Amino acid sequence: MSLKFGTSGLRGLSVDLEGPAAALYATAFAHYLLSTGQAKPGDTVLIARDFRASSPAISAIAAGALLRAGLSVLDCGTVPTPALALHALATRSAALMVTGSHIPADRNGIKFYRPDGEIAKADEQAITQAAEALRASETAIDATPAEVPTIEATVRDLFVARNVRLLPERALSGLRVGVYQHSTVARDLFVDVLTHYGADVVPLGRSETFIPVDTEAVSPETITALRGWASEHRLDAIVSADGDGDRPLVSNEAGEPIRGDLLGLIAAEFLGATITVTPVTSNSGLERRGTTDILRTRVGSPFVIAGMQDAAKAGHDRVVGFEANGGTLTGSAVTVNGTILAALPTRDCFLPVLAVLQQAAQRRQPLSVIVNSYNLPIALSDRLERFPVETSQALMEHLRSSPAALAAFVEPLGVPTSVSDIDGLRITLADDSIVHLRPSGNAPEMRCYVEAETEEKAIALLTAGLARIRAWAEQATTGQATDPNKAAE
Repeated sequence: MSLKFGTSGLRGLSVDLEGPAAALYATAFAHYLLSTGQAKPGDTVLIARDFRASSPAISAIAAGALLRAGLSVLDCGTVPTPALALHALATRSAALMVTGSHIPADRNGIKFYRPDGEIAKADEQAITQAAEALRASETAIDATPAEVPTIEATVRDLFVARNVRLLPERALSGLRVGVYQHSTVARDLFVDVLTHYGADVVPLGRSETFIPVDTEAVSPETITALRGWASEHRLDAIVSADGDGDRPLVSNEAGEPIRGDLLGLIAAEFLGATITVTPVTSNSGLERRGTTDILRTRVGSPFVIAGMQDAAKAGHDRVVGFEANGGTLTGSAVTVNGTILAALPTRDCFLPVLAVLQQAAQRRQPLSVIVNSYNLPIALSDRLERFPVETSQALMEHLRSSPAALAAFVEPLGVPTSVSDIDGLRITLADDSIVHLRPSGNAPEMRCYVEAETEEKAIALLTAGLARIRAWAEQATTGQATDPNKAAE
């Protein structure tokens, strides 16, 4: 079975999750909550979902399993993950979000929330053990779906109320903003919130078929569409999100996507963060910016959340986190625009979108000029899809086996001078450029992140890095070397 916990929840093939497996993990989660005293019989669990074809069935099956485990269930409908998390925290309820986020449409997953927030790695292990115990008991898993009362409007209203307090009234007047709606659950809320702030909003590209938009590795097809819309509609920006609305996508006036880690930094500065927690994959220029202390973690929201908790315990009072994809978390309450913004320690796409658009409106400058003013190293990333997990593991084991093996692998790219092994391998080369190789934590993909002083060098380094990975995989599979230049074509 393909199901396993990765960087953000349980993930796997939809055909594996839609059925007894959904009931199994929902039951395991219920048993974990009840056995640890985080819930008692009759307590409410919230369920929401994205627009994937498999999500309604998985959601209904999970609801039935939770009811049979002795809990009450409310359906929050198709809302962004941060909206579900916000309502769950407000009502002290556990929650499940049925989503595969940005991964291909034939896959899906479940994100789990305790009554006090997103589950940690230790919780993942406990839920996995509970599922294994249920499976080992050979008790038949009842996957009968259930219909439960809906509170979608209430959940949406609470989330909108949070976001319409972030900026001054009519703060985005004068901006013409496209909303790439595709199949994200954030699509209508974006229109509502941006219109509230006075932006001239142009809805774009709405789809009734699920489109897996990865905001961290935007596809060439998506970039082409963004460029075309920006020119056709004379837009100042285009905004969007991934499937479950916790990762932002913002393009400038030319339709060029803005790096997620820069969006996260802008959001942290907007909130006046004293310390900002972010994974090792975020831009290395963050520390040089000097506007907030930076704490680095492994990739994945559980690690960022743990880092925020540590920072709060150490006495920091404005704790913010973000991932390289731009999803921004708040680890403490902060006062913004004269109101107290409650902590929301889960990824949110709205906060960074509003923060960067406000800069454009206040400074009356194109987003391209604002991006350049941060003077960060050029950072790019991409992924090789359908890259077997076994091959990724074999490559990482090979590179870690000896300095000679690593040097030989990166020889076409440059001379390694230092290596970080926090999460994957982040290799600094003699010219201070960076290549970071990291298997995806929740899909059969191999990711490559690069940094260089110019865009031309970054593009060349990323292209060469991906080609080197392909060549190594081909040789490992067939025993014959592949020309990296051909692999890059």
